[in-house]
Amino acid sequence: MYQFDKNTPLGKNLHYFVKWSAISVIIGLVTGLVGTAFGHAVLWVSAYFRSHPWTILFLPVCGLLITGVYHLLKEDKNRGTNMVIESIYSGTEITFGTAPAVFIGTLLTHIAGGSSGREGAALQMGGSIGNQIGKALRLDEKDIKIAVMCGMSGAFAALFGTPVAAAVFSMEVISIGVMYYAALVPCIFSSFLGAAVAKHLGLHPEAFSIGAVPEFGLKMGVLIVILGILCALVAELFCIVLHGAGHLYVKHFPSPAKRIAIGGLLVIVLTLVTRNIDYNGSGIRLIEKCFEGEVDYTAFLWKILFTAVTLEAGFKGGEIVPTLTIGATFGCTFAMLTGQPHGLMAASGMLALFVGVTNCPITTLLLGLELFGYSAMPYFVVIIAVSFTLSGYYSLYSSQKFVYSKTKTEYINRKTNDFIPYQRKNFTSPEE
Repeated sequence: MYQFDKNTPLGKNLHYFVKWSAISVIIGLVTGLVGTAFGHAVLWVSAYFRSHPWTILFLPVCGLLITGVYHLLKEDKNRGTNMVIESIYSGTEITFGTAPAVFIGTLLTHIAGGSSGREGAALQMGGSIGNQIGKALRLDEKDIKIAVMCGMSGAFAALFGTPVAAAVFSMEVISIGVMYYAALVPCIFSSFLGAAVAKHLGLHPEAFSIGAVPEFGLKMGVLIVILGILCALVAELFCIVLHGAGHLYVKHFPSPAKRIAIGGLLVIVLTLVTRNIDYNGSGIRLIEKCFEGEVDYTAFLWKILFTAVTLEAGFKGGEIVPTLTIGATFGCTFAMLTGQPHGLMAASGMLALFVGVTNCPITTLLLGLELFGYSAMPYFVVIIAVSFTLSGYYSLYSSQKFVYSKTKTEYINRKTNDFIPYQRKNFTSPEE
């Protein structure tokens, strides 16, 4: 009679599957619960800001509180999402205080109207939780890296409600050109469980109606290529402004406390100049306006500026939803100028900007299908390919590694900051 032997190929596979099924359930449950609590808290503070916009006057104070929280938790040198990314391909340690620090910091940012998202914070919290669970289970160094990716997927899925995209994103964003398939089962299990926990506890993802989708043909194909080219340029602009702002902040305000206080004052000034709060917060409300066909032509530029001023000063949250907002507003502007369906162009712009700044084409396509369905798939495939190729080696994350070239079958194995001047490590930014 056959006896189970984990040293055989089949035995090793079964051992891996059982082991990571159990671990991913634990990580999925924990990240799902934490992500859900975080999501509800962000929704509450964001709603409070919208009904009490005068709280923006306290943004500099909130900034100083964030600095104090990070100092108290000994996270002064915390490098945010870059630290989580580096932990996968290097020996960088994700500190224990990352999760509570970014949790509190993001809430303080949103309650006073800072322009930031929440999914970047989810990646940091999930990575930190996965790392701590891995250490508690006494996993080896290689398995802890899988646990980190597993945690990232669970927390991201809980907040965004797109489990397939969340599972793949954690494996794709680390090293462009290489997928960490050893984490496939753990990330998928954790992602779906995290999303299920969030849904069960009443945290529902945002839903957008794409509206009419015209038949894909030569004319529409040319238009979507043009939009993809323009979105690639906007993605590059966003990264340049983002990292350039960080460079200027550090150059003129070396003190983190002074930097974040000045950043808070600048956001207040920008809000007074625009005379509305459309560009504060994550931008979800602005995305909704895009799908209704109501957006200012310069909205994408304002959102770029608000986000760069906020995040590079040291406020917390993330860049992902602001990125989607920039894409939606630019896509809607393109629709208004060309007379095309605003829902389709806004959705296409969201995906083009996302892939342009994250360099994750597979994740982006899955995100589009989960958010908007399959009816516009030809448009999504084309614009994702165009924007990914033409956006070059710009990235939201300076620690992101390009293992293979975007334009040649060539092994390059270089970080983003090896290509882009503003992303070179000749200064220390809040997230660096």
